[in-house]
Amino acid sequence: MRLALVHDYLTQTGGAEKVLSAFYQEFPEAPIYTLVYNPKRFISLGDRDVHTSFIQRLPGGIKHYQWFLPLMPWATERLDLRGYDIVLSSASAFAKGVVTGDHTLHICYCHTPTRYLWSDAHSYVEELPYPNVIKKMIPAILVRLRMWDFIAAQRPDILIANSENVRRRIGKYYRRDSKVLHPPVNIDSFSPVNDIGRYYLTGGRLVSYKHFEIVIEAFNRLRMPLKIFGEGPAQTRLMSLAKPNVEFLGYCSREKLADAYARCVAFIQPQEEDFGITAIEAMASGRPVIALGAGGALEAVQPGKTGVFFEEQSWEALADTVVRFAPKDFEAAAIRSHAELFSETAFRQKIRKIIDESWIDHCASRSATGIANTNPAI
Repeated sequence: MRLALVHDYLTQTGGAEKVLSAFYQEFPEAPIYTLVYNPKRFISLGDRDVHTSFIQRLPGGIKHYQWFLPLMPWATERLDLRGYDIVLSSASAFAKGVVTGDHTLHICYCHTPTRYLWSDAHSYVEELPYPNVIKKMIPAILVRLRMWDFIAAQRPDILIANSENVRRRIGKYYRRDSKVLHPPVNIDSFSPVNDIGRYYLTGGRLVSYKHFEIVIEAFNRLRMPLKIFGEGPAQTRLMSLAKPNVEFLGYCSREKLADAYARCVAFIQPQEEDFGITAIEAMASGRPVIALGAGGALEAVQPGKTGVFFEEQSWEALADTVVRFAPKDFEAAAIRSHAELFSETAFRQKIRKIIDESWIDHCASRSATGIANTNPAI
């Protein structure tokens, strides 16, 4: 069978890109279609066949692709996927909206309904670094995008949610049911060590909705060592808030990140994540997680075994939890064992099974309606 992969944009690395990585490892011959591609950020793709939209060729299209937000639905629909039997899309925004032929099976792995159009619509506009006159125009653009996004979500034949949390959100905003498949974590890159440091760790994409300022304020007050890894648009603001006990690690190689995880007292997740891959990476390193008790953390963290929750998204609640936290109550081997449930191997086996079973059903449906299947699955 001829299969193509579709992803929103390949400009920065994060949880969605780790899912795509698992896809192209499972289907190494499949071409990738995306709006914008920065090859400097994805050296691992090598000479893989990557197809981009016309936005790639616009001035500033790669570095400032956000400028072209109103054009993205059009650019997505112009990606030419004729000739493929199966399209597997990885979407947190536009990829689910590709137009496929009537013979094509489209399976979409949905990381979340588009945040800035639905759950975070108001905060998104408030936090944009634009003059007020520009901000007042943006909601009108988002209204049109929201209508397109809903229509786009009806196009995949099958939706897969990355957590029960996202499954509920898909039902609310898109009025569709979905299967749940937790995202993959490369747990083989992480392992426990005996020499634990004195610092706590947090990090990921440094964006406003992840609320790392809560962690910084808590540790400013506690005067305890905190390390933060990652890059993002909120980095400058966060650095301005931090006192000397807070260290920013910036971009970390896999080896440096693995070492930071393995030696921390605990990893802190202050935001409501759709699932939370960084928390699983910390657990694969044998370290407990202190997480906001909401969203995907409720599926990933086992209270008392792999971590603890704090119930209010405030620095006060987090600081109180950190003060009461007892690292000796957690066993590294048990935490690591729990993380293995989310391995890349398990994920790839499950996505392959979903695709194979869905393809059989798809072919049977076409046969029942008198449409010949000329491209049987291998």
